[in-house]
Amino acid sequence: MPEPAKEPLTPEQMKGYLAALKEEHIPTKEMDKHVASLQDIGLPAADSIGDRSITTFSRGELPHYAGINTLLKTKYLEDVTNIGDYDVAFMGIPFDIGTTYRSGTRFGPQGMRRISALYTSYFYELGIDLVESVKMCDVGDVFTIGNIEKSFDQVSRAVSHVFGNGTFPFLMGGDHSLGYPNVRGIAPHVDGDIGIIHIDRHIDTQEKDMDERMHTCPWFHATNIPNAPAKNLVQVGIGGWQVPRPGVQVARDRGSTIISMDDVDEHGIDKIADIALEAAWAGNVKQVYLSFDIDSVDCGFVPGTGWPEPGGFLPREVLKLLKRVAKEGICAMEVVEVAPAYDTSDITALLAVRAMLDVLATLVDEGHLPKQKKNKSDKGIDAWKGT
Repeated sequence: MPEPAKEPLTPEQMKGYLAALKEEHIPTKEMDKHVASLQDIGLPAADSIGDRSITTFSRGELPHYAGINTLLKTKYLEDVTNIGDYDVAFMGIPFDIGTTYRSGTRFGPQGMRRISALYTSYFYELGIDLVESVKMCDVGDVFTIGNIEKSFDQVSRAVSHVFGNGTFPFLMGGDHSLGYPNVRGIAPHVDGDIGIIHIDRHIDTQEKDMDERMHTCPWFHATNIPNAPAKNLVQVGIGGWQVPRPGVQVARDRGSTIISMDDVDEHGIDKIADIALEAAWAGNVKQVYLSFDIDSVDCGFVPGTGWPEPGGFLPREVLKLLKRVAKEGICAMEVVEVAPAYDTSDITALLAVRAMLDVLATLVDEGHLPKQKKNKSDKGIDAWKGT
């Protein structure tokens, strides 16, 4: 760890300068190998091209405007039986029939993949190059259908397969009803309890909404799972005029922790993160699940969502909170409620991608990934049934 800055401050004490020094020590082995392989599969460039790393057919990171996009242009893993060969998997869940207002989040995974082409694998502030640090893939999308409960079964099975093989899942929604089947897919493979940190403007703890398990309902059902107790559910950013009273009653009765945006304003991100982590990790908790609803951010920054709400986090605030949570380790992360049809210049999808990548870089920087030994489960892909 670098020494804390001391007065009088000099440019050499700035984190920006220290990050530049750290870059010198990041290897390039994996990227060099990747670039070299592109010459074989994309054909060498025309003789007039001076940069011989360029290929005739676009097959790598460059140009950012070309290519068939996976998340961050990682490998598309068509054969999901090989998922255990990877440290990290990005999974799309194109599902939005749990919405109660504007639909369109089924296109969230596509939107996130498309704008992720803007990014490289190197994160300046932490001095992390993901290509050099973890083996990543994009497993494509879960086959969801026009039925909520059957889609939930598909989702739980897919999440169970990835997590049960010891691979860290980034789950790209989709609407927030997915919180329940996502946690359900993970829970059987955790030897102990699961805490949940839920960042949102909405409480999402109703039993049903319009007679179905909609995106207002995930945490009622997730905390009915035996090893996902409500006392370890922490909800950060709640408030405004879109917090249904039935959900408030459930949260009160079950004793979950609710932190409002007023609390965030009064106490600051660091203190709120400390409170959230303490509650989520209390008791017999062995893993914490991170749920990030993009509408937790002030709608002026994220127009591309189905249920916008003013007064939420600033992007910089929520990124800091997410990194603080990730620093202690998490078992999976979902990013939900990105609806590209309402977006402006892809800024909502871009923040969703940034959130995932900042969390991933933090997990790498803190030594949580890659795992020295993969924790493969013997519970089976359908161990979630009955919960």
